[in-house]
Amino acid sequence: MGQKAEGGKELRIAVDIGGTFTDVVVFDEAKGSLALAKALSTPAELARGVQDGLTKVAVPLDCVETLIHGSTIVVNAIIERKGAKTALVTTKGFRDVYEIGRINRPESFNPRFRKHRPLVPREDIFEVSERMLADGSVRTPFDENDAREVARIIKEEGFEAVAVLFLHSYRAPEHEIRMCEILRETDPKLFVSASHELSREYREYERTSTVAANAYVGPKVSQYLGDLEKRVRENKFGGSLLIMQSNGGLSDVELARRQCIQMMESGPAGGVVGTMALCELVDLEAAIAFDMGGTTAKASVIRRGVPSLSPDYFIGGYNEGLAIRIPVLDIVEVGTGGGSIAWLDEGGGLHVGPRSAGAEPGPASYGRGGTEPTVTDANVILGRLSPERFLGGEMRLDQRAAERALRERLAQPLNVNLERAAAGMLQVATSAMANAVRHVTLERGLDPRDFTLVAYGGGGPLHAASVAKELAISKIIIPNAPGHFSALGMLMADLRRDTVQTLFARMDDLEMFALEDEFRKLEVQGRRALEESGIPTDRIVFERAADMRYVGQEHAVAVRVPANVGDENARAELKRLFDDAHELRYSHSAQAESADIVSLRVSAIGRLGKPRFPTIAQGEATPPGPSRRGTRSVIFEVSGALDATVYDRTQLLQGNVISGPAIIEEVASTTVVEPDDTVTVNAYGHLVMELGGNGSPES
Repeated sequence: MGQKAEGGKELRIAVDIGGTFTDVVVFDEAKGSLALAKALSTPAELARGVQDGLTKVAVPLDCVETLIHGSTIVVNAIIERKGAKTALVTTKGFRDVYEIGRINRPESFNPRFRKHRPLVPREDIFEVSERMLADGSVRTPFDENDAREVARIIKEEGFEAVAVLFLHSYRAPEHEIRMCEILRETDPKLFVSASHELSREYREYERTSTVAANAYVGPKVSQYLGDLEKRVRENKFGGSLLIMQSNGGLSDVELARRQCIQMMESGPAGGVVGTMALCELVDLEAAIAFDMGGTTAKASVIRRGVPSLSPDYFIGGYNEGLAIRIPVLDIVEVGTGGGSIAWLDEGGGLHVGPRSAGAEPGPASYGRGGTEPTVTDANVILGRLSPERFLGGEMRLDQRAAERALRERLAQPLNVNLERAAAGMLQVATSAMANAVRHVTLERGLDPRDFTLVAYGGGGPLHAASVAKELAISKIIIPNAPGHFSALGMLMADLRRDTVQTLFARMDDLEMFALEDEFRKLEVQGRRALEESGIPTDRIVFERAADMRYVGQEHAVAVRVPANVGDENARAELKRLFDDAHELRYSHSAQAESADIVSLRVSAIGRLGKPRFPTIAQGEATPPGPSRRGTRSVIFEVSGALDATVYDRTQLLQGNVISGPAIIEEVASTTVVEPDDTVTVNAYGHLVMELGGNGSPES
């Protein structure tokens, strides 16, 4: 299915491994052209799926300047508990910090509530005599004998990875550094991760959880990245191999092998970066990035061209999840994708996900041995997906297998017809996906009605209208090549290094020149890291932020900080920015109250060249004849079965207008235009959908 790319010395490739498909996008900088390919992911050997995708686009790797890669390998390894045998070394007396956590009980009266389940069991946590204080002074000297005995036990018991977390190492990491040296001397094969290398912030539980997760996935991810690099180098690739990070930026492969946890949301982050570029292109003030793939659906918010960032990430959700303390785009995921399996509980209630058929065996309609009904199977039965033209005709879907799976597992047990079972599946899936959007809007003090939904991923355009109507959103944009949009977004990303330092200072007492001094120290660190990666100084820019809170509060709010805060006027401006951020987040602020600065954050960004969206030929309001593929019967939730006109997206022209009911097909995705909805093709080939049948506004 891939469009063949031509050789050149200015080729850039992005590869995004999802739960079901591996997407490849090739950008020829000289010609301004894109080539696309999609291959089934290979969970048992992920690098082979990458190789299959590269083979499809037929690009000689010796002509490639940059290869950018994103993957779900980190989050999957943690969720599935398929990491390495890991030990944790910590300060004597603090062995139970990881187990205790924050003792949060978000659902006080839920008898089924469970605490987080640590990745490292208590018996694999070792203590060493040492103690730093919060000001960086030594209370208890580092005990070398203790450390060597712990290292010996770890080697004898066959651990593959070790996480090192000592109290207050965010301020003074010397003891952690020495412990790591001893561990590596004792067993050079160990994957060793120190907390100060990942986070220079306070909060010992979050730092413990972060370093434990990094060590837990370290051997697997490091081996995978090494295997990938070896494969492409053997195929004469001599360019830069870059890895997409959760913060929306890129890193070199060596840093990614040490700080694997930074890849937590690397695939979804690409889609958010692509949405940011789209917002700039069409002058969009506020957008919701909505990505539905084969395994999950994700949502994130972009306002004034800037994505929401979160200092905390919870694998498995806030209630019971593991805390990860790294800068990450504020992305909420739900286990609802094309491969999500529908099932009935003991009371006959219908659920969709979070279990997924993935790529192996995949949905029943893939004909690869799957027998359980999935969202993709429901779309086939309702006529929304064409069995003959799936993936541009490269992969034919088995409609009978889809019908058999839904009939046996859902329709017969529920005593309903096949179409009703399939429609019910999509209703449940739509509600789950709408909840993901609510998490990043309503729960952040934002009204989804003020946003445009940017829908992409293989399933995003299929379900965008239903999700938008549940949220009373009136406008949707389906970008070009939505099935490859996350990979395309990776080509829009820049090299990025985030540095954070806990400060603890009262705003009223702080000397502003001293605050500016601290920011500049962090900028020096970021500039040095980017220059070592080959970025010229004149292409490095900085973004500043501070975590702030009112005096007496426990939790802080991230506030974007001006480029210079060295004079006295900046004090009032910084306080005003904090008040505004607090008002937006919590719907109240206290201008008369004093504030604390908790941590300082600097993002060093190395600007890279990016693809430009090309414009398409002008047409009339009526789509041209070659774009029509006839009609087919499609079952819509409100209107029932209707004859929908089917269009070939590649044949549409600028200015074409399509009224629903209609289906717009392309190689890796299908857009459903419901009755009363209208699609206009803009100058760049993006589909702009205006919804005519909105539901009740959100209260």
